[in-house]
Amino acid sequence: MTLEGETGQSSRAYTEGSEPAVVGPLTSVRIQTVLFHPAEGDVGRLVRGLGNAVRVARGQDRLGRVHLAIGDCSSVPSLTVDSLEAVTRSAQNDGIDQVSFDFFGANLGSAGGHNRLLVQFKEGFVLFLNPDAFASPHMLLELALPLWDERVGIVEARQVPLEHPKDFDPVFGDTSWASTAAALVPRRVIESVGVFDADAFFLYCDDVDFSWRTRLAGFRVVHQPTARVFHDKRLTTEGRMVVSDAEVYYAAEAAMMLAWKYSQPELAARLLRGFSTSPISGHRKAAKSFRARMNDGTLPTPIDPEGRVAQFFEDGNYARHRFSYDD
Repeated sequence: MTLEGETGQSSRAYTEGSEPAVVGPLTSVRIQTVLFHPAEGDVGRLVRGLGNAVRVARGQDRLGRVHLAIGDCSSVPSLTVDSLEAVTRSAQNDGIDQVSFDFFGANLGSAGGHNRLLVQFKEGFVLFLNPDAFASPHMLLELALPLWDERVGIVEARQVPLEHPKDFDPVFGDTSWASTAAALVPRRVIESVGVFDADAFFLYCDDVDFSWRTRLAGFRVVHQPTARVFHDKRLTTEGRMVVSDAEVYYAAEAAMMLAWKYSQPELAARLLRGFSTSPISGHRKAAKSFRARMNDGTLPTPIDPEGRVAQFFEDGNYARHRFSYDD
Protein backbone atom coordinates (compact mmCIF):
# COMPACT_ATOMS: atom_id res chain seq x y z
CA MET A 1 0.00 0.00 0.00
CA THR A 2 1.32 3.45 -0.92
CA LEU A 3 1.10 6.15 1.73
CA GLU A 4 1.26 9.87 1.15
CA GLY A 5 2.15 12.75 3.42
CA GLU A 6 4.69 13.46 6.13
CA THR A 7 7.09 11.07 7.79
CA GLY A 8 6.46 12.15 11.37
CA GLN A 9 10.14 12.98 11.96
CA SER A 10 9.76 16.78 11.97
CA SER A 11 9.85 18.68 15.26
CA ARG A 12 6.98 20.93 14.16
CA ALA A 13 3.27 20.35 13.94
CA TYR A 14 1.38 19.40 10.81
CA THR A 15 0.19 22.99 10.59
CA GLU A 16 -2.66 25.01 9.23
CA GLY A 17 -2.41 28.72 9.81
CA SER A 18 -0.84 29.61 13.15
CA GLU A 19 -0.78 26.22 14.88
CA PRO A 20 2.04 26.06 17.49
CA ALA A 21 5.29 24.10 17.28
CA VAL A 22 5.15 20.64 18.82
CA VAL A 23 7.78 19.70 21.40
CA GLY A 24 7.74 15.95 20.88
CA PRO A 25 7.10 13.33 18.24
CA LEU A 26 3.32 13.63 17.75
CA THR A 27 3.44 16.02 14.80
CA SER A 28 0.10 14.74 13.50
CA VAL A 29 -2.08 11.82 14.56
CA ARG A 30 -4.81 9.88 12.83
CA ILE A 31 -7.12 8.15 15.34
CA GLN A 32 -8.99 5.22 13.83
CA THR A 33 -11.95 3.31 15.25
CA VAL A 34 -14.18 0.72 13.57
CA LEU A 35 -17.84 0.42 14.57
CA PHE A 36 -20.10 -2.61 14.44
CA HIS A 37 -23.60 -1.90 15.77
CA PRO A 38 -22.32 0.20 18.68
CA ALA A 39 -24.46 0.77 21.75
CA GLU A 40 -26.18 4.13 22.04
CA GLY A 41 -23.78 6.71 23.38
CA ASP A 42 -20.60 4.74 22.59
CA VAL A 43 -19.32 7.16 19.95
CA GLY A 44 -20.07 10.22 22.06
CA ARG A 45 -18.24 8.69 25.03
CA LEU A 46 -15.28 7.79 22.81
CA VAL A 47 -15.04 11.38 21.57
CA ARG A 48 -15.25 12.82 25.10
CA GLY A 49 -12.34 10.68 26.25
CA LEU A 50 -10.26 11.59 23.22
CA GLY A 51 -11.11 15.24 23.70
CA ASN A 52 -9.65 15.15 27.21
CA ALA A 53 -6.46 13.50 25.95
CA VAL A 54 -6.12 15.99 23.08
CA ARG A 55 -6.60 19.00 25.36
CA VAL A 56 -3.98 17.79 27.84
CA ALA A 57 -1.41 17.05 25.12
CA ARG A 58 -2.11 20.37 23.38
CA GLY A 59 -1.81 22.18 26.70
CA GLN A 60 1.81 21.02 26.86
CA ASP A 61 2.51 21.74 23.16
CA ARG A 62 3.07 18.03 22.53
CA LEU A 63 0.48 17.43 19.82
CA GLY A 64 -0.11 18.67 16.30
CA ARG A 65 -3.07 18.08 14.02
CA VAL A 66 -5.56 15.32 14.95
CA HIS A 67 -7.89 13.50 12.56
CA LEU A 68 -10.54 11.13 13.96
CA ALA A 69 -11.45 8.57 11.27
CA ILE A 70 -14.55 6.48 12.01
CA GLY A 71 -15.28 3.37 9.97
CA ASP A 72 -18.61 1.56 10.17
CA CYS A 73 -19.09 -2.17 9.48
CA SER A 74 -22.71 -2.16 10.65
CA SER A 75 -25.61 -3.27 8.43
CA VAL A 76 -26.98 0.30 8.46
CA PRO A 77 -25.07 3.50 9.28
CA SER A 78 -24.57 3.92 13.02
CA LEU A 79 -24.47 7.70 12.67
CA THR A 80 -27.18 9.79 11.04
CA VAL A 81 -26.40 13.13 9.43
CA ASP A 82 -27.54 14.89 12.60
CA SER A 83 -25.63 12.63 15.00
CA LEU A 84 -22.46 12.90 12.90
CA GLU A 85 -22.74 16.69 12.98
CA ALA A 86 -23.14 16.55 16.78
CA VAL A 87 -20.11 14.25 17.14
CA THR A 88 -18.07 16.53 14.86
CA ARG A 89 -19.00 19.65 16.83
CA SER A 90 -18.11 17.96 20.12
CA ALA A 91 -14.80 16.72 18.73
CA GLN A 92 -13.83 20.08 17.25
CA ASN A 93 -14.74 21.86 20.49
CA ASP A 94 -12.19 19.59 22.20
CA GLY A 95 -9.47 20.34 19.66
CA ILE A 96 -9.86 17.40 17.28
CA ASP A 97 -9.28 19.11 13.95
CA GLN A 98 -11.09 16.76 11.59
CA VAL A 99 -13.70 14.00 11.80
CA SER A 100 -14.49 11.67 8.92
CA PHE A 101 -17.09 8.91 8.73
CA ASP A 102 -16.89 5.99 6.30
CA PHE A 103 -19.85 3.59 6.08
CA PHE A 104 -18.48 0.44 4.45
CA GLY A 105 -21.80 -1.22 3.60
CA ALA A 106 -20.36 -4.59 4.66
CA ASN A 107 -18.85 -6.22 7.72
CA LEU A 108 -15.13 -6.10 6.93
CA GLY A 109 -14.06 -7.13 10.41
CA SER A 110 -11.69 -5.16 12.60
CA ALA A 111 -8.65 -5.76 10.39
CA GLY A 112 -10.46 -5.07 7.13
CA GLY A 113 -12.10 -1.96 8.52
CA HIS A 114 -8.82 -0.47 9.70
CA ASN A 115 -7.19 -1.33 6.39
CA ARG A 116 -9.94 0.49 4.50
CA LEU A 117 -9.40 3.58 6.64
CA LEU A 118 -5.61 3.37 6.25
CA VAL A 119 -5.96 3.96 2.51
CA GLN A 120 -6.29 7.66 3.40
CA PHE A 121 -3.50 7.64 6.02
CA LYS A 122 -1.42 10.82 5.58
CA GLU A 123 -0.46 11.66 9.16
CA GLY A 124 2.75 10.93 11.05
CA PHE A 125 1.13 8.44 13.42
CA VAL A 126 -1.97 6.31 13.67
CA LEU A 127 -3.72 5.45 16.93
CA PHE A 128 -5.86 2.32 16.69
CA LEU A 129 -8.65 2.52 19.25
CA ASN A 130 -11.64 0.30 20.00
CA PRO A 131 -15.01 2.07 19.94
CA ASP A 132 -15.78 0.84 23.49
CA ALA A 133 -12.61 2.48 24.84
CA PHE A 134 -12.38 5.66 26.91
CA ALA A 135 -9.03 7.41 26.89
CA SER A 136 -7.54 8.73 30.12
CA PRO A 137 -6.55 12.43 29.98
CA HIS A 138 -2.81 11.66 29.78
CA MET A 139 -3.07 8.72 27.37
CA LEU A 140 -1.62 10.48 24.30
CA LEU A 141 1.21 12.10 26.26
CA GLU A 142 2.19 8.79 27.82
CA LEU A 143 1.92 6.79 24.60
CA ALA A 144 4.36 9.22 22.98
CA LEU A 145 7.11 8.80 25.59
CA PRO A 146 8.78 5.63 24.18
CA LEU A 147 8.80 7.10 20.65
CA TRP A 148 12.03 8.97 21.29
CA ASP A 149 13.61 5.63 20.42
CA GLU A 150 13.11 5.31 16.65
CA ARG A 151 13.27 1.52 16.98
CA VAL A 152 9.89 1.56 18.73
CA GLY A 153 7.24 0.41 16.27
CA ILE A 154 4.13 0.04 18.44
CA VAL A 155 3.24 1.54 21.81
CA GLU A 156 0.34 -0.14 23.58
CA ALA A 157 -1.80 1.41 26.33
CA ARG A 158 -2.66 -0.31 29.59
CA GLN A 159 -6.30 -1.44 29.67
CA VAL A 160 -8.38 -0.91 32.80
CA PRO A 161 -10.23 -2.21 34.76
CA LEU A 162 -9.15 -5.60 33.31
CA GLU A 163 -5.47 -5.28 32.54
CA HIS A 164 -4.19 -7.68 29.91
CA PRO A 165 -2.17 -10.37 31.74
CA LYS A 166 0.60 -10.80 29.16
CA ASP A 167 4.14 -10.22 30.34
CA PHE A 168 6.26 -7.16 29.54
CA ASP A 169 9.70 -5.95 30.53
CA PRO A 170 9.23 -3.89 33.74
CA VAL A 171 11.94 -1.41 32.75
CA PHE A 172 11.73 -1.02 28.98
CA GLY A 173 8.18 -2.27 28.34
CA ASP A 174 9.07 -4.70 25.54
CA THR A 175 6.39 -7.33 25.02
CA SER A 176 5.52 -10.13 22.60
CA TRP A 177 2.60 -8.33 20.98
CA ALA A 178 0.40 -5.27 21.41
CA SER A 179 -3.37 -5.09 21.55
CA THR A 180 -4.80 -2.62 19.05
CA ALA A 181 -7.65 -1.88 21.44
CA ALA A 182 -5.41 1.15 22.06
CA ALA A 183 -2.04 1.28 20.27
CA LEU A 184 0.00 4.04 18.64
CA VAL A 185 2.00 3.25 15.48
CA PRO A 186 4.42 5.54 13.60
CA ARG A 187 3.91 5.97 9.89
CA ARG A 188 7.31 4.44 9.11
CA VAL A 189 6.10 1.11 10.52
CA ILE A 190 3.06 0.95 8.23
CA GLU A 191 5.34 1.82 5.31
CA SER A 192 7.77 -0.95 6.26
CA VAL A 193 5.47 -3.71 7.55
CA GLY A 194 2.24 -3.07 5.67
CA VAL A 195 -1.30 -3.20 6.99
CA PHE A 196 -3.27 -5.90 8.85
CA ASP A 197 -3.63 -9.36 7.33
CA ALA A 198 -7.41 -9.15 7.00
CA ASP A 199 -7.57 -12.27 4.83
CA ALA A 200 -6.24 -14.52 7.59
CA PHE A 201 -7.51 -12.64 10.67
CA PHE A 202 -11.03 -11.28 10.40
CA LEU A 203 -11.54 -10.32 14.03
CA TYR A 204 -8.99 -11.88 16.39
CA CYS A 205 -5.18 -11.97 16.47
CA ASP A 206 -4.81 -9.47 13.63
CA ASP A 207 -2.91 -7.40 16.21
CA VAL A 208 -0.76 -10.37 17.28
CA ASP A 209 0.22 -10.97 13.66
CA PHE A 210 0.84 -7.26 13.02
CA SER A 211 3.00 -7.05 16.17
CA TRP A 212 5.07 -10.08 15.23
CA ARG A 213 5.62 -8.78 11.69
CA THR A 214 6.64 -5.45 13.21
CA ARG A 215 9.23 -7.19 15.37
CA LEU A 216 10.46 -9.26 12.43
CA ALA A 217 11.10 -5.93 10.65
CA GLY A 218 13.42 -4.90 13.48
CA PHE A 219 11.10 -2.67 15.51
CA ARG A 220 10.29 -2.90 19.21
CA VAL A 221 6.77 -3.50 20.55
CA VAL A 222 6.30 -1.69 23.86
CA HIS A 223 3.67 -1.79 26.59
CA GLN A 224 3.32 1.61 28.29
CA PRO A 225 1.49 1.06 31.62
CA THR A 226 1.23 4.79 32.38
CA ALA A 227 -0.91 5.27 29.24
CA ARG A 228 -4.30 4.12 30.47
CA VAL A 229 -7.52 3.44 28.61
CA PHE A 230 -10.81 2.14 29.99
CA HIS A 231 -11.88 -0.84 27.89
CA ASP A 232 -15.35 -2.27 28.44
CA LYS A 233 -14.36 -5.84 29.31
CA ARG A 234 -16.12 -7.71 32.11
CA LEU A 235 -15.92 -10.81 34.28
CA THR A 236 -18.71 -13.17 35.24
CA THR A 237 -19.64 -13.61 38.90
CA GLU A 238 -17.33 -16.65 38.84
CA GLY A 239 -14.41 -14.43 37.76
CA ARG A 240 -14.28 -15.61 34.15
CA MET A 241 -14.06 -13.46 31.03
CA VAL A 242 -17.35 -12.77 29.27
CA VAL A 243 -17.07 -13.93 25.65
CA SER A 244 -19.60 -14.02 22.82
CA ASP A 245 -20.21 -16.85 20.36
CA ALA A 246 -18.42 -14.79 17.70
CA GLU A 247 -15.39 -14.42 19.94
CA VAL A 248 -15.28 -18.19 20.51
CA TYR A 249 -15.36 -18.87 16.76
CA TYR A 250 -12.86 -16.24 15.66
CA ALA A 251 -10.44 -16.97 18.50
CA ALA A 252 -10.33 -20.63 17.45
CA GLU A 253 -9.91 -19.73 13.78
CA ALA A 254 -7.14 -17.26 14.61
CA ALA A 255 -5.28 -19.81 16.74
CA MET A 256 -5.01 -22.18 13.78
CA MET A 257 -4.14 -19.36 11.37
CA LEU A 258 -1.34 -18.06 13.60
CA ALA A 259 0.15 -21.51 14.02
CA TRP A 260 0.10 -22.08 10.27
CA LYS A 261 1.38 -18.63 9.30
CA TYR A 262 4.25 -18.77 11.80
CA SER A 263 5.58 -22.09 10.51
CA GLN A 264 4.08 -24.40 13.13
CA PRO A 265 2.16 -26.91 10.94
CA GLU A 266 2.18 -29.63 13.63
CA LEU A 267 0.59 -27.24 16.12
CA ALA A 268 -1.98 -26.16 13.52
CA ALA A 269 -2.84 -29.81 12.85
CA ARG A 270 -3.16 -30.55 16.57
CA LEU A 271 -5.45 -27.55 17.05
CA LEU A 272 -7.50 -28.60 14.04
CA ARG A 273 -8.02 -32.09 15.48
CA GLY A 274 -9.01 -30.69 18.86
CA PHE A 275 -11.44 -28.11 17.50
CA SER A 276 -12.97 -30.67 15.10
CA THR A 277 -14.10 -32.85 18.02
CA SER A 278 -14.87 -30.07 20.48
CA PRO A 279 -18.30 -30.02 22.14
CA ILE A 280 -18.42 -26.27 21.41
CA SER A 281 -20.12 -25.59 18.08
CA GLY A 282 -18.04 -22.47 17.39
CA HIS A 283 -14.87 -24.56 17.58
CA ARG A 284 -16.24 -27.14 15.15
CA LYS A 285 -17.32 -24.41 12.71
CA ALA A 286 -13.86 -22.82 12.86
CA ALA A 287 -12.22 -26.21 12.22
CA LYS A 288 -14.47 -26.79 9.21
CA SER A 289 -13.59 -23.37 7.77
CA PHE A 290 -9.87 -23.87 8.32
CA ARG A 291 -9.92 -27.32 6.75
CA ALA A 292 -11.73 -25.91 3.70
CA ARG A 293 -9.04 -23.26 3.26
CA MET A 294 -6.34 -25.88 3.66
CA ASN A 295 -7.95 -27.97 0.92
CA ASP A 296 -8.34 -24.90 -1.32
CA GLY A 297 -4.72 -23.84 -0.80
CA THR A 298 -5.77 -20.41 0.49
CA LEU A 299 -4.02 -20.43 3.86
CA PRO A 300 -1.38 -17.69 4.44
CA THR A 301 2.19 -18.27 3.32
CA PRO A 302 4.26 -19.41 6.34
CA ILE A 303 6.87 -16.98 7.70
CA ASP A 304 9.35 -16.85 10.60
CA PRO A 305 10.54 -20.47 10.21
CA GLU A 306 13.27 -19.90 12.83
CA GLY A 307 10.68 -18.87 15.44
CA ARG A 308 12.35 -15.51 16.03
CA VAL A 309 9.26 -13.72 17.30
CA ALA A 310 6.31 -16.13 17.45
CA GLN A 311 5.41 -17.53 20.86
CA PHE A 312 2.96 -20.37 21.42
CA PHE A 313 2.22 -21.62 24.92
CA GLU A 314 0.34 -24.74 26.00
CA ASP A 315 -2.43 -22.64 27.54
CA GLY A 316 -3.17 -21.12 24.12
CA ASN A 317 -1.51 -17.77 24.81
CA TYR A 318 0.89 -15.90 22.52
CA ALA A 319 2.98 -14.43 25.33
CA ARG A 320 3.92 -15.49 28.82
CA HIS A 321 1.21 -14.29 31.21
CA ARG A 322 1.85 -12.73 34.62
CA PHE A 323 -1.52 -13.85 36.00
CA SER A 324 -4.85 -15.31 34.95
CA TYR A 325 -8.42 -14.20 35.51
CA ASP A 326 -9.66 -17.77 35.21
CA ASP A 327 -7.53 -19.50 37.89
